[in-house]
Amino acid sequence: MKFSLGRRSAAVSLVVVGALVLAGCSSSVNESADEASDCGTWAIAMHAWNGYTASAQVVAEVAKANGCTITQTTLEEAGVTYDAMEAGSIDVIIEDWGGGRWKEWVDRGAVVEAGDNGNVGLIGMYVAPWMAAKYPDILDSANLNKYADMFKTADSGGKGAWYEGPPGYTTIGEKMIAANKLNFKAIATGSEAALVDVLTKAEANKTPALAYFYTPGTLFIKIPGLEQSRIKFPANDWSDAAKASGLTDYPETQLQKLMSKKLMDSGSIFSTIVMNFKWTNADQNSVAADIEGGMEPAAAAQKWIDANPDTVAAWLG
Repeated sequence: MKFSLGRRSAAVSLVVVGALVLAGCSSSVNESADEASDCGTWAIAMHAWNGYTASAQVVAEVAKANGCTITQTTLEEAGVTYDAMEAGSIDVIIEDWGGGRWKEWVDRGAVVEAGDNGNVGLIGMYVAPWMAAKYPDILDSANLNKYADMFKTADSGGKGAWYEGPPGYTTIGEKMIAANKLNFKAIATGSEAALVDVLTKAEANKTPALAYFYTPGTLFIKIPGLEQSRIKFPANDWSDAAKASGLTDYPETQLQKLMSKKLMDSGSIFSTIVMNFKWTNADQNSVAADIEGGMEPAAAAQKWIDANPDTVAAWLG
């Protein structure tokens, strides 16, 4: 989405989350404080969208409660983060939309595939739901040119405005416009917040808007009908954004976990947690919604952890 998918762009910063060593826990969590202290110090890459934050924070809080020291470092998606894993400064990506773009790092032994995280990602182009209700045929990409004039803005050069994901997101918008001969101009947005603003204002004010977005995401909770307002292109059958023709739509993506070889080989409980971590889009959205509502990420994560002890126990193995 993400989200994307080369998706988010952010300045590098380091947030030390800290460590919590538990003594006297039941054997189902830790056999002893000494064993807990063996977890080690590990770094999670943080990518700049709320769903990712939700997943990463839940994993961090579970790990800390089991004696791990966890740092969280904000980085751009894809190559920058894979390079950091190869350099030894990052150990986990908890949600990657890349569809195998990490292969060269895996081939060099720097990155290890850790399976899917349970979230299913889907990027698409969406109109405001009021438009889908008033002009139902607009949801067929073959009819977009019929409505292009409605989407003109001061920045779109006489064509319809097609709001793209920010730099760093996985997008094929320009390919889609060209391949389908659409009378639209791709306009990059600077952030996820800008995309949210485009769609929320269009729905509230009943003005036209066509914008990139993705699920999982809490925007689909906030704007009823948005999920049904996705433009339908001929198919969803590619896996590599660089090779996509643009004739087909974004495919569904099983979002992946990646870890460093060092962590994989460590025997640490953190490796077990990451390997076993899996939850649903609804789980992620519930935590992300609390964060967006003003709750601190750690508190939002703990709220979910407290409500889902059986799932957490399964992650611990």
